[in-house]
Amino acid sequence: MSKHLQKPPGVPLREEDFEAQRVLSVMYRPKMRYSWATGVAIGRFLKGLRAGKIIGTQCAHCRRIVVPPRVFCEWCFRPVNDWVDLPDTGIINTFSVSYISTDTTKLKTPIIPAVIEIDGTTHAGFLHVIGEAKPETLKIGTRVKAVWAESTKRRGSITDIRYFKPAEWKP
Repeated sequence: MSKHLQKPPGVPLREEDFEAQRVLSVMYRPKMRYSWATGVAIGRFLKGLRAGKIIGTQCAHCRRIVVPPRVFCEWCFRPVNDWVDLPDTGIINTFSVSYISTDTTKLKTPIIPAVIEIDGTTHAGFLHVIGEAKPETLKIGTRVKAVWAESTKRRGSITDIRYFKPAEWKP
């Protein structure tokens, strides 16, 4: 028999060894804490959300304004460091109607994830959910406004905006 085909040394375990508790097993749950750095752009964006503001960046070269903010322009590949306060209104660029929740359970009332283009930005949107609307009343281009969590409950997270709801146009 070839050396690499030989059985490894030891005794195979049998079910009765487990039942008779002849096998030692140790359960260990390490206590670990993790943290992630958000980076300059997203860190400032999240800080703004906690304060109830949407903050974006503007490229000094091509003048493009984006949210979430970036540290470089994807159009002209230059560094971006001009910060812009933006309104909490915009339009729906695209949306979906889902009867399956994020944890894959079936829903009777659908959730409506949408890409929202914030007013003042240039071809840049972020994913959020639409509330206070029936799917059949929505269309691409529907104007929306952010519904914020109470200021005492904000944590510096995208969920500080609870959802976006249809809004009246106010030029």
